[in-house]
Order: sequence, then C-alpha cells, then structure tokens
Amino acid sequence: MILYIGNKLSMHGNTPTSVETLGILLSQITDVKTVSDKKGKLARLADMLLSIIKNRKIADFILIDTYSTSNFYYALLCAALARVLHIRYIPILHGGNLPARLIRNPKLSSFLFFNAFMNVAPSEYLYDVFRKHNFAVTYIPNNIEIKRYHFNKRFIVRPKLLYVRAFSKIYNPQMALKVLGKVLEKYPNAQLCMVGPDRDGTFQKTKDICKFMKLEEKVIFTGKMDMQDWWKLSEDYDIFINTTNFDNTPVSLIEAMALGLPVVSTNVGGIPYLIQDRVDGLLVDADNLVAMAEKIIYLLENPTEAERISINARQKAESFDWATIKSKWIDLLTNKVDGE
Repeated sequence: MILYIGNKLSMHGNTPTSVETLGILLSQITDVKTVSDKKGKLARLADMLLSIIKNRKIADFILIDTYSTSNFYYALLCAALARVLHIRYIPILHGGNLPARLIRNPKLSSFLFFNAFMNVAPSEYLYDVFRKHNFAVTYIPNNIEIKRYHFNKRFIVRPKLLYVRAFSKIYNPQMALKVLGKVLEKYPNAQLCMVGPDRDGTFQKTKDICKFMKLEEKVIFTGKMDMQDWWKLSEDYDIFINTTNFDNTPVSLIEAMALGLPVVSTNVGGIPYLIQDRVDGLLVDADNLVAMAEKIIYLLENPTEAERISINARQKAESFDWATIKSKWIDLLTNKVDGE
C-alpha cells in the first residue's frame, strides 16, 4: 500500500494537485491512500502526520509532494516521522524554486532528500539539479491521459489569448495584462481570458490593474474552472500564454500543447526542458512583456508557423501520456530503479 501525502484542496476552490490526479492513476497499480483535504495548514499537517502513524504497519512507501515554499516544511516533518517509523519515503519534486531551497537550507535539504528511498523529478530540469547535488533521483515526467484531450489544430490564429494558472505572485499574472496592452496597439480586437483561483491575494490585485489599465472590456476573469470546462473554453482561444517567474514542468502547459494551443511562455525553471523555442512553442525571458507581445504578434502574422507549432506541441504532449509513464512508476515501486 502507498500513502500519498499532498494538498487535496480542490474541494476548497483550489486547482487539483498531483496528489489528486496522479493518486487516482497510481491506484491502477496498487492500493493508494491520499491525504490531506483539511483546509487549515496546521490541521492539514496534523492529518498528514497522524495518517503516517495510522498506516505505519501497512504502508510500503510514502509519497510526499514537495514544494519550495512553506510546504517544504510539511515534507520535512513527514519525512522525519517516516524515518522514525522506518517507512521508505519518496519526495516528488514539484517546486520550481527548489534549487534555491537547496542552497538556502542545505542541512534541511540534505536531511530530506539524502535519506529518501528515491527522489522523483517530474522535470529534467530538477533531475539535473538534484543529480548535481548528489541526491538519488529518477526522472518520471508529469503525465496526462492524452485520449481525453481533443486536438484543435490552429491554422487560423486570432488575437484571443488564454491564461490558465492560479493567481499567485510567483506566476506573475499581471504581466499577462501588460502583454495584452502591447498586443492591442497592433490588434485592437485582441482579448484575454484568465482562468484560475486566487492563491495569495493576487487575483484582486490583477483585477485592480485591469481596471486601472481600462481593459475591463478586453479581459475575462473566470475564477477556478474544472479541467473539462477550461478544455472546452480553450476551443474559443488560439494562443496560450504563461508569464511565470518560477516553474518546474507545469501540467497546464502540457495540457495546452495537447489541445493544440501554441504556447508563448517565459523560459524559467524547467520550461526550456519542456518547450523548444520555435519548434513546439515560443519562449521569452522572464518579465519581458515586449518580447512576449512580439512572439504573439509573430504567430498572428505567420499562421503557417502557428499551425506547425501546434502540431509539434501535440506530438510532444503525447510523450507524457499515462500509458507511457505508468511503467516508470511500476519500476520504481517494485524496486527496479536505481537513482543516478
């Protein structure tokens, strides 16, 4: 049996995380118990730790979603308890800023990652970083079920931009509005739809900036949407933008590629490992709104290029299909993987 620890907060209005999506898929392989859905941070931590104690005699592994911000300490405490109880644990490395955490907290990081049975990197970016720090690590990509994604090849490209990400300072959603402002200078009919829940108060700040920029008639804020709903919504948009300052390998980008949306993204963290510039997406430097606007205009003025990128992006997304990735998890959980 696997005990999978992470933030199961979709019932509270948050975007589903790996513990909710990967957890379901792993149940095809073995018995899986997932925690925690408690809303309060302390209650959630207590639930995680109590679940480890309750399942100490039957858990073969504990999977721990591991991020670079405050949730890093959840992972640290869960790992410490797992060590006391002699249960093998596997951190799954989600935090795009984890490399900075390794430098900022070397002793705590060493305790967490060196004592793990294995560290799982969902991106080649974090795989390379952890290998350079001499931690046992294996690369198992984020995954999707490709058959669920209807491919809509973009050969007629309109200035209709889509942003799908939580509203958080590190994801820099306000840049999307500034990019739209630049695109509007050449395409007055341009529009932007922003999908996602609030994470840290950034949602209201973004709406305030939208009003200040007098873009209310050009921007739609939907709030959180279920996956199937935003997939359907995406059919009415032609370019996906990602403005983040820190990232790993976001599933939302893989999903956009699977849906046939040409992606224009900042080139931070693990994103250059996912997207090859001008092959299956377009990349710009972090916070470079002028460059992002120019790349969007390039797609609008070169529809054959947009079509080529759309096709290539779908092909790249197919490599993340669960049918392909599942065997990697089976090998890990049956002790057939050696870290490098």
